[in-house]
Amino acid sequence: MNMDTTPHPRPYKLQWLSEGEEVQVKQQAIVSFSIGKYQDKVICDVVPMEASHILLGRSWQYDTKAIHDGFTNKFSFMYQDKKLVLKPLSPKEVCEDQIKMREKLANERKSETLERKSETLERKNREKKDIETLEEKHTCLAKKEEVKRLLCSRQPLYFLYCTSQFLHANQFENFELPSCVKPLLQNFQDVFPESVPSGLPPLRGIEHHIDLIPGASLPNRPAYRSNPKETKEIERQVVELMSKGWVRDSMSPCVVPVILVPKKDGSWRMCSDCRAINNITIKYRHPIPRLDDLLDELYGACVFSKIDLKSGYNQIRIREGDEWKTTFKTKYGLYEWLVMPFGLTNAPSTFMRLMNHVLREFIGKFVVVYFDDILIYSTSLELHVEHLQSVLNVLRKEQLYANLEKSIFCTDHVVFLGFVISAKGVLVDEEKVKAIQEWPTPKSVSEVKGFHGLASFYRRFVKDFSTLAAPLNEIVKKNVVFKWGKKQEEAFAALKHRLTNAPILSMPNFAKSFEIECDASNVGIGAVLLQDGHPIAYFSQKLSGAALNYSTYDKELYALVRALKTWQHYLLPKEFVIHSDHESLKYLKGQGKLNKRHAKWVEFLEQFPYVIKHKKGKGNIVADALSRRHALLSMLETKLFGLESLKGMYKLDVDFAEIFAACERFSENGYYRHNGFLFKTNKLCVPKCSIRELLVSESHEGSLMGHFGVQKTLEILQEHFFWPHMKRYVHKFCDHYIVCKKAKSKVKPHGLYTPLPVPEYPWTDISMDFVLGLPKTKNGKDSVFVIVDRFSKMAHFIPCKKVDDASHVADLFFKEIVRLHGLPRSIVSDRDAKFLSHFWRTLWGKIGTKFLFSTTCHPQTDGQTEVVNRTLGTLLRTVLKKNLKSWETCLPHVEFAYNRVVHSTTNCFPFEIVYGFNPLTPLDLLSMPNISMFKHNEAQAKAEYVKKLHEQVKAQIKKKNESYARQANKGRKKIVFQPGDWVWVHMRKERFPKQRKSKLQPRGDCPFQVLEKINDNAYKIDLPDKYNVSATFNVSDLTLFDADEDAIDLGTNPLQEGGSDEDMQLGGPMTRARTRRAKEAI
Repeated sequence: MNMDTTPHPRPYKLQWLSEGEEVQVKQQAIVSFSIGKYQDKVICDVVPMEASHILLGRSWQYDTKAIHDGFTNKFSFMYQDKKLVLKPLSPKEVCEDQIKMREKLANERKSETLERKSETLERKNREKKDIETLEEKHTCLAKKEEVKRLLCSRQPLYFLYCTSQFLHANQFENFELPSCVKPLLQNFQDVFPESVPSGLPPLRGIEHHIDLIPGASLPNRPAYRSNPKETKEIERQVVELMSKGWVRDSMSPCVVPVILVPKKDGSWRMCSDCRAINNITIKYRHPIPRLDDLLDELYGACVFSKIDLKSGYNQIRIREGDEWKTTFKTKYGLYEWLVMPFGLTNAPSTFMRLMNHVLREFIGKFVVVYFDDILIYSTSLELHVEHLQSVLNVLRKEQLYANLEKSIFCTDHVVFLGFVISAKGVLVDEEKVKAIQEWPTPKSVSEVKGFHGLASFYRRFVKDFSTLAAPLNEIVKKNVVFKWGKKQEEAFAALKHRLTNAPILSMPNFAKSFEIECDASNVGIGAVLLQDGHPIAYFSQKLSGAALNYSTYDKELYALVRALKTWQHYLLPKEFVIHSDHESLKYLKGQGKLNKRHAKWVEFLEQFPYVIKHKKGKGNIVADALSRRHALLSMLETKLFGLESLKGMYKLDVDFAEIFAACERFSENGYYRHNGFLFKTNKLCVPKCSIRELLVSESHEGSLMGHFGVQKTLEILQEHFFWPHMKRYVHKFCDHYIVCKKAKSKVKPHGLYTPLPVPEYPWTDISMDFVLGLPKTKNGKDSVFVIVDRFSKMAHFIPCKKVDDASHVADLFFKEIVRLHGLPRSIVSDRDAKFLSHFWRTLWGKIGTKFLFSTTCHPQTDGQTEVVNRTLGTLLRTVLKKNLKSWETCLPHVEFAYNRVVHSTTNCFPFEIVYGFNPLTPLDLLSMPNISMFKHNEAQAKAEYVKKLHEQVKAQIKKKNESYARQANKGRKKIVFQPGDWVWVHMRKERFPKQRKSKLQPRGDCPFQVLEKINDNAYKIDLPDKYNVSATFNVSDLTLFDADEDAIDLGTNPLQEGGSDEDMQLGGPMTRARTRRAKEAI
């Protein structure tokens, strides 16, 4: 339409105009329009649309005071003292208008096509003349377009191609860049302008908000006095900001003064003194990155680039409507900011929000951001070029501009936040160390504090910093006279010397194990975090209060606890070594009696997988063996270094030195050597060293183990390893393990043993139960559905909810059990309401599975599942330390641990019985020669092995059942009832709560007749409905009623004293004895 447009004073974005995209509105135009006789002009926002429409919005209605009739869709308003009514067009009129518009558009396109053809012809003629002119010259200067035309003419051509340079020559010399980087920076020269372009920054979705405290009074501070030079500088900067469109005139009631702050280069920065407005502003706490966390991300990087944003704060807009809250005052008037200035309380949070938002995709991968400093790090130059290009693309897209003079590219070291970072590690900045070296002797408390503050910035580089600085801290305390003495001078000199010769701190590699050295003195405690012998960080703390009176042992233990609290984010969950110069700490895990303080510290230490070594032995190979290996206990780490360090220990070992020498050429008593290792019948011999403790720890408390007892832990170890008195070693370890002592109950199971028929195959006969009353997880689960195979003893633990009905439980069963093992022939369970429901029993009845219920209040019938439930509870208590609601996430690990250990009944692994092999554990991942499980190379051999294994399991189960039955039935008589017998019922409190409300009430009830014998241990009796319980009882709850004439219960027999034989009615309880006597009397 060729209309004149002007920049929009307040650009914004539209989302409804184009589906899935945002449309930026940046331009305005004054548009003349007419509707019938009504003619007017309106300021319109310009947006790209497929049709030429004018949307008369709220502003037009406001200006004309138009009234809308919603029924007739008419607008009425006063125009030139006359009332106008705008009526909508009829459908016919709309159609005619559209036809006219299409014809007009077609004519315009036709004329445009003719014009383009004419222009093309004219351009070709002009180019032809230009070529003819250039061909006549031997030397000429030509533009790029002219050179292209000459190349098309197929004529010989010699030329010098000149291009504009990205940097000035003197600036370019300062950048020693690889050849692959220079073209990249030249391509992004728009990101590095000499100054930030004028105009408001784009809308990025993050603007600076200023929310005032409700009811606060607005400040109106007077302007500060300034000399003529400062006044002229303020005026110059205000004019410059006005020309850029960053500030504008204001009439705000909220006003603060401005001040000039000198820069490093001698120029001035104008800042608003926003303290008054900050006092009434609601604070927003966006997280600011921790310096040590940023440095920890840089391990392995060797190429660095640093990009510094130019006037970063001024590249963020103030939220529309908050501008008046930023008004500042000069001698020439009031001005308010349209971009974010320096000095506002929430400005740092807003800036970090923006940087995290635009660079979120790269942070933590190859970018570290701290306000306007962007550090890019890579492990190779090729990767670095890609990373640099990705960051520059984002800056270009978001229209963020950088300062070329302060940026550094593709260097092997860089100064970042006061530290020198390189591939070797982290160094102190020489400029800051120089300031510390040249610091004069303090003569006042403030000077001491100034020196201490600067030195504390680098305290992570100084071992025992707090101890060294203790004399300086003494003279800055309250109510202490300042006196600079010999101790202070020595501490002052020592800190200067340590900082001048500060070591290079390595950056942590979280794939390797760490070491900690602890020490304590009468003044303070200290520690150093090491990796591969290089320091990562130092920690120190001055002792005060009660800690000064601790014993030497307590100070050493306190130093260890404080160091682990400081560095636990480095140490968990991998194992690490603690070196201490106090030898008694070495036996910390085996300490018996603990006082309250020690118990609290030891409980904290138990969450760490550590090994303590005395410093004296740090240099020997026993202590170094653990530090050279990493992540042995990790369940996810599969690339383990192995046990190479053991080779050098055999010759000097107390247990294996003689055997190792004897096996140099030939095997000896089952021992043999292979590749430097010593074996006994395919089991690796482990010398006396810290690795023994590590292996026992992994077998007992590893991520895929389950804190089982001595026997099962020993069986796991004996799969792969051997050393003398291994059982004694394991017993000692398990007895002193605090977590197990807390978690495991000492109450032995009770009740009679009820053997069931031995199944023929895995997962044909199963038992099931629920574990209830667990803490509710984030998924709402509070119970565990336990299913156990009666043949292999394999178990599955399925999280569920207590309120789940029978249909939901059946669904879980089919998804988790039938999917893996098929349908069972029989199921043993207790009398849970879910299992007794009509749906559940009908379902299994139609399928053909036989259901066996335990007798009421006698869970020993399903004793197998009851034992598994107790074991599951113990395992969860040992695994869970703090967050008890996380048991659902631990359940798969617990199930693996349960199925991976030898079961006491079968003497086999449940996994192996079902699948014919055992799954791997972290111990199986160690690279040990000639250590492996059975390998069945042929299908026939595998089938024979599994068949033989199942026969052994059946025999073992029968043997265990017989053995247990003998033990359980000692001192007991076999009692058998027949249908028709009368019995007394023992009323258990849990089964007859109404009849056993008091201890003085009878514990037995009237004799009842036996209706059916279910098996030798269970009977069904004729129990009246008033009891409202199941009529099936275990034999232990029944006693034979064998009364004679003199012992008839009057409450159950109608005989009265003095009655005749003829009146005797035998309607009472007819036992076999009474029947016999009645026949004899007749």
